[in-house]
Amino acid sequence: MAIDLRSDTVTRPSDAMREAAANATVGDDVYGEDPTVNELESAAADRVGTADALYVPTGTMGNQIAARVHTDRGQEVVLDRNAHLYNWELGGLAQLSALQARPVDADDAVPTPEQFESAYVEESLHRPGTGLLALENTHNGRGGVAVRPESVSAVAEAAHARGVPVHLDGARLFNACVALDVDPARMVRDVDSVLFCLSKGLGAPVGSILAGDEAFVAAARRVRKLFGGGMRQAGLIAAPGLLALENVDRLAVDHENAARLAAGLGDIDGLRVPTPDTNIVQVYTDGLGVDAETFVAACEGAGVLGGVHGAFLTRFCTHLDVTREDVQTAIDRVAGAAEELRN
Repeated sequence: MAIDLRSDTVTRPSDAMREAAANATVGDDVYGEDPTVNELESAAADRVGTADALYVPTGTMGNQIAARVHTDRGQEVVLDRNAHLYNWELGGLAQLSALQARPVDADDAVPTPEQFESAYVEESLHRPGTGLLALENTHNGRGGVAVRPESVSAVAEAAHARGVPVHLDGARLFNACVALDVDPARMVRDVDSVLFCLSKGLGAPVGSILAGDEAFVAAARRVRKLFGGGMRQAGLIAAPGLLALENVDRLAVDHENAARLAAGLGDIDGLRVPTPDTNIVQVYTDGLGVDAETFVAACEGAGVLGGVHGAFLTRFCTHLDVTREDVQTAIDRVAGAAEELRN
């Protein structure tokens, strides 16, 4: 059987989650009458210390809702060049909200205050102005980097000084919090909205949370409807989300497995593997003399699934369906694939 390390989105719901879904008390969520959804939103807001929260089908929808709520059409969004919001959401900023992206090279995974100031555009007769600063934590495109809360606060303070709101794409927020031993409420204290996924390392089958103050969530609820995210008896999928919130602490296991995987793969001749912060392992194959597509295909043939994330960059993700034994098996299989490629 193949060991699936393509993403932590491939996790399967536990038996307890399936039972919770089957037995969920439901109502029409568009009317605000689904008690399970309401319970999940309340619990999620408590988790991150915000006044309110909104259950949305996907993280991408949550990010796009936040961008729409915080901005006026035509404004610019400052974000990292490798941000998910910029690279992996089908140009949603432009397509859904008529926004322009102004990317910066945030080598430390979050723009510095100086980088924000350089990218900031004052509104004028000729220019639309900066309408939003978007951050990401952990930062997927930079290898699951866990950004320290002090870095988030510093650039958020610079943005707020200019009257610019801040959104945090925290799809893997709790991975960052566990890795840095930081309370989630502290991590998001200085941003105006935060998105986090229930369907990645936390193991729920579907769904994300968009959180902020009451006015933001009220506006977000209307935009969710506009974007087609209004759901009816959604308690069936929200119930596993409540159990997913109980899986936060076990993310440390995924991080330990990722460190083992990185160390083992790094011992394979021709592979360069940085030490991961969290559950994302980046493997560079230029030293092996093959591109990522060739390497991933060889790994798949050996029974390990990964993802192409650059010309010579492969990504592997650990998650709750991957055991310590799976990690060692994956290392052995990849070593065999690499040996075949060398020959």
